[in-house]
Amino acid sequence: MRATTIHAPRDVRVEDVEHPGIEEPTDAILKVEAACVCGSDLWTYRGINDIPRPRRMGHEYVGTITELGPEAVALNPALEVGDFVVGSFCTSENTCEVCQAGFQSVCPNGHGVGKAQAEYVRVPDAAGTLVVVPGGKPADPAVLLSLLAASDVFGTGWFAADSAGAGPGKTIAVVGDGAVGLLGVLSARAMGAERVIVFSRHPDRQALAREFGATDIVELRGDEGAAAVKELTDGYGAHGVIEAVGTQEAMLQAIHSARPGGKVGFVGVSHDVNIPGELLFRTGVQVAGGAAPVRRYLPELITLILEGKVNPGRVFTRTRPLDEAPAAYADMDERREIKVALLP
Repeated sequence: MRATTIHAPRDVRVEDVEHPGIEEPTDAILKVEAACVCGSDLWTYRGINDIPRPRRMGHEYVGTITELGPEAVALNPALEVGDFVVGSFCTSENTCEVCQAGFQSVCPNGHGVGKAQAEYVRVPDAAGTLVVVPGGKPADPAVLLSLLAASDVFGTGWFAADSAGAGPGKTIAVVGDGAVGLLGVLSARAMGAERVIVFSRHPDRQALAREFGATDIVELRGDEGAAAVKELTDGYGAHGVIEAVGTQEAMLQAIHSARPGGKVGFVGVSHDVNIPGELLFRTGVQVAGGAAPVRRYLPELITLILEGKVNPGRVFTRTRPLDEAPAAYADMDERREIKVALLP
């Protein structure tokens, strides 16, 4: 089968690889109906993450079950071969105390899914990871892309907004205008936030942020950006801030943009981020986040999508066939596109 492999910085190839099979009795094999390039994939693409050897890529996916291990069926009788499903980038048992508390992304027995940019993918812990989509694979390509977004960027944006305390009457600021940040905008508004302030310098991303419900755009960064948020909020700062970048500058900008006692929901993949304890102590800002427990939210997000209440698939500004994955990475690296879907 065909699959994406990265060999070195900016050296992505689509190659013939071995078809996956059931390795553990809790596995499922999916025919991948859609995958995509994630902003976090660019850390590796740009050489910021080490690439000691060629490795497969991709952790966002929707697909059709073609094989099920016997224990997967026993643990979740609702799963059947032929089901169209959405999964998470992290697998989970969904039965342990950690999962039951809503943190499936850090399940002690979980795994990462890292080979989804392919024609087929093996998903461990299928019973606790996959969620069946009622009605099967949607005929509408836009709905398909929205369900694909739910597997990571929409689920992550939702978790970020939730962690930032989005709700009626709240003002939420968003640091990061990539796919996750933009879907944090959509999520905050869907949760009832009255005002959403987005940090962005890019007209195409500003336009999509407005479409998703942003009320204000701030083009400044760092302390100047935080000061602008305070000016927009009568000197207080936002009730909550979404940090969707993963750098030290972004984290500090998020904390400084929050009002005293406010919240920061951080979901940017952290690279050398160190939070000064004295800053948190002095401001009372509460910081929560990490790898998003997408599985916690999937049933709700799938329902919102199928009922037409949200359209997170708009974040995909281009769709390419799987064999054009190298071009998809370049599209996002060079900021020609916000997010690119891959169709095997």
